[in-house]
This record gives sequence, structure tokens and C-alpha cells, in this order.
Amino acid sequence: MSAAAQLYDLELTPELREAAAKSKAWPFEEARKIVKRYEKTGYPEMVLFETGYGPSGLPHIGTFGEVARTTMVRHAFHVLTEGAVATNLLCFSDDMDGMRKIPDNVPDRAFLEPHLHKPLTVVPNPFGGDYESFGHHNNAMLRRFLDTFGFEYEFASATDYYRTGRFDEALLRAVERYDDIMAVMLPTLGEERRATYSPFLPISPTTGRVLYVPMKHVDAKEGTVTFDDEDGSEVTLPVTGGHVKMQWKPDFGMRWAALGVDFEMFGKDHGPNAPVYDRICKVLGGRAPEHYIYELFLDQNGEKISKSKGNGLTIDEWLTYAPTESLALYMFQKPRTAKRLYFDVIPKAVDEYFAFSSAYDRQDWQGRLNNPVWHIHSGTPPKMDMPVPFAMLLNLVSASNAHDKGVLWGFISRYAPGVTPQSHPKLDELVGYAIRYFEDFVKPGKSFRAPDETEREALEKLVVAFEALPRDADGAAIQDAALDVGRGFDRYQDPKKTGPDGGPAVSGDWFQMLYQVLLGQDRGPRFGSFVALYGLDETAALIRQALKGELVASA
Repeated sequence: MSAAAQLYDLELTPELREAAAKSKAWPFEEARKIVKRYEKTGYPEMVLFETGYGPSGLPHIGTFGEVARTTMVRHAFHVLTEGAVATNLLCFSDDMDGMRKIPDNVPDRAFLEPHLHKPLTVVPNPFGGDYESFGHHNNAMLRRFLDTFGFEYEFASATDYYRTGRFDEALLRAVERYDDIMAVMLPTLGEERRATYSPFLPISPTTGRVLYVPMKHVDAKEGTVTFDDEDGSEVTLPVTGGHVKMQWKPDFGMRWAALGVDFEMFGKDHGPNAPVYDRICKVLGGRAPEHYIYELFLDQNGEKISKSKGNGLTIDEWLTYAPTESLALYMFQKPRTAKRLYFDVIPKAVDEYFAFSSAYDRQDWQGRLNNPVWHIHSGTPPKMDMPVPFAMLLNLVSASNAHDKGVLWGFISRYAPGVTPQSHPKLDELVGYAIRYFEDFVKPGKSFRAPDETEREALEKLVVAFEALPRDADGAAIQDAALDVGRGFDRYQDPKKTGPDGGPAVSGDWFQMLYQVLLGQDRGPRFGSFVALYGLDETAALIRQALKGELVASA
């Protein structure tokens, strides 16, 4: 359901309005800036939120994040203004940019080489299919996901806006104020670049490429620019009608002025240029929008995610292993903190989402507005019961060697009677995700080790302890039994902490050993809860396999 549709389903009670006015959740803090923007003048007919997208490569999760986060601010603004102010979210694709380099993740790089520096909506689509260009293909991929998630937005193509005249008035004003724009831009450039810089990039009539050439003449009266084409001939073109586009920094400010943008967020890499964008917007008669600068996503090596490199995660990759809500949560949390965006963050994001969802009904309005699920679901989070965490499902797959849902559901139904795929469809989704995630990421990295003599003794005692427990023992009782066994060995005692009997507590090394020997990994969820899910008898059998060396041999 879209944010706007959900808004009208949301009862704006006095308690909600009071909590919203005080909420320190970052979407409300940003929305209050827009409210303040129009305190003295009153609101325009439409408050415009914008996100920008450069379709030089396949859309990555950071692209989706801008739309998700902006939607959260937009919804917070709706609540603060009690739905009385119309808004629009414009997702703007800079698809008239020239293809400056060939992305690493396309199937046939040589196919694209003759089309370097042409607008992306002119470059042929290397992926085949019905899309008329590379830019159209990449735009469609972004829109497909945004539509799947249910965002309410209007898609805009730079190519369309330039060619159909939507920018003509602003472009003609840019010609008139060419010297003012140059006065903003030249101090930001090096000496060599200043000598040839132009805020206008003409499209060559002969080669179709976007040209970075100096202007020989700018005619404000005629609305034209004159330059030397690639073949050396002098060419004069109108700045209107898609014959010319603007350099990316002036383009930002021009777009803001032309469209009357009120809010736009962008990555930290744009931060130093934000004052330039603002000044260009002002030169062209506009008012700069409110900004929100977020930190960049990093790949597994700590490098910035790039669409052209194809590093990090794609939207489709995340959704292969986890539900969309987990992705939205990852976007909501700490936008101004640099975060790794790789496959290993997925399980935590999934379990945190369901933990926040579980807490929602117990919270007052102040707590709810700080809860990510309120923002993810535009104020109406669904009620969900998740009896088995995702991390636990991953360990269950590991221990049971399950390859299909039916096997896992056998364990789940015993652990939580009455829970079925029909009664808990979201859990059924997670079961499928867990099998895929385990096969692709956990299983290849599993490394069982054989227990040493002390560990063998501890494991043998653990089997005895489990056999002494009632078959329906819960996770807490199983955890206590495991702790009692570990406490009996000096190497697993933690003298810095005190156990329930006044003696040393049990260190984390005990449970790390269990996971390394039994599951071939360094860590896992609470051991007692896992055993309750997998079964006491099954866990005892697993321990016996480890003692016989069968787990190491099977790896």
C-alpha cells in the first residue's frame, strides 16, 4: 500500500499528533524543516520531494534507499500537517548523461564501446529484450522494484524533460545568466579546467555524443550556444529541445529551480557540492530545497558501492534471501553512519525487523514513532507473530541438512504446536529464505573441527545432561543444563563474572566451541533455544556424530 493511501487509513489522534510534534526520529526532524520553510509564506499548491538516480549501471540498494527514506520523510510531513498539504515524490533519472565508461557488470562490454559518451537513452541495451536503450532498461529495473514495494512516486526522465521543453524556461534563463553561473562554477575548478569549462554540454549533431567543449559564443537573445563539433566544424544549437544538457552541478540547481523542489537527500559524496547546487538554483530564480546528506554504503571490502562496478548488493540479491521489510529497516537505521552493505548483514536485519514489529503494540506513541516499523509501513505496521528467529532457522538448516521446507516445518511444528505455514505465512517465507541463504553463504564457509580431549569430556557430559531432561524441556531449562556442564570445566569459567551459585560464570568460549564442533561456525543464536527447536534427542545424536568424527569427515 502506498504511503499516501496509508495516510488516510491512519487515524490522526491527539496522542499521535502530540507525539509527532516531539518525535526525535530522523524523518520527523527532517519533515519539521519543511514545515518551517513555509511558516511565513504558507504552503504552495504542492510540496515536492525529489530523489535523483544515475542510470549508468544496474540500480543498487542505495538507489532504493533514497526513495524509501524520502518516503519516510514525506509521510512524517503528512502527519505533521495533518494531511492538509498535497505532496509529490519525483524520482528523477539523469538518463541524458553521457556513458563515460562501460559498467563492469554488463554481458558484452565490446558491444557498448562504440557508444561511449552518448546519452544513456541512446546507447543500445546490452541485455536485449524490448527496451529501446540501456538507460530505458535500467530505468525499468528501478521502477519495477519501486512498484513491487508499493511506493507512491512519479517517475521522471531527464531525456523526456529536456526534449519536451519542461526545462526550456530554466535553460533560457541559464543562457541569460551565463556569466553569473560561471562566477559560481569557475572558483570551484582547477586552472586547466577553468580554461575550457562550460555549464552547457551540447549533443553533437554528427556523432550523437555529449560534448565537453568550451563555448565560443552564448547568445542570450537567441537562446543558442556556439561551439566546435568533433569534426572541427562550428555549430550553433538552441539550448532548448534536448539539443543541450547542463553539466551535473549546474544541472542539480537548474532542476531544483525549474521544478520547485522542496526536499532532496543525497550521499555524502555530494555534500561538498551542495552549496554550489544551492547557488545555481538561486541564480536561476529558485529557492534551494531542504537537504539531508546521508553516509555512503560500503561493500565487503569497505569500498563505496558503485553502480558501474556492480559491487555490494543489488536489490534482487537482497530479496532472494530476505523480505523487503528487512531491507527497509536497514535503510531506516542510522542514515548518517557508513554501513557495510553485503550478504552477511542480512540475517541480523531480518531478526531486528521482527523484534521491532513484536515490540510495537507494547509501546506508547512516543515509542512507536521511534520504532522503525512505523516508518517502514507508513504508520500502519501489520501484526506479525514470529515464533522462530531467522538466525535460528539458519542453524536448523545447518543441523538438519534440510533442502526443503517440509523438513524444517517438522521441527517447527513440534517446537511450536499449532504453528503452520497457513497460520504463519511470513514464517513460511523465512523458511524458504533460510534454505537459500544457508546453501549460498553459510554452507560454503562451514568448517567443522574435531574436539580435543577436554572438549570430548564436556560433550559427553552434555549428552548425559540432555538425556536427563524431560523431552518437553524449554529453551531456558536446556540453556541452564548446558551452562551447568560448561561451569564444571576450568577453561570455560569466567572469573570476572559471577554465576547463580556465587562461583565463576560461564564464558562465551563454551558456546563458541559447541557451534564450531557441532555446526562448523563460530557463533549462533542462544544455544538452549536452538536445541529446543532442533530437539534434545536430535542434538544428542549430533554430538555423538561429532565425537565419532563424522561431522569433520562430511565437511
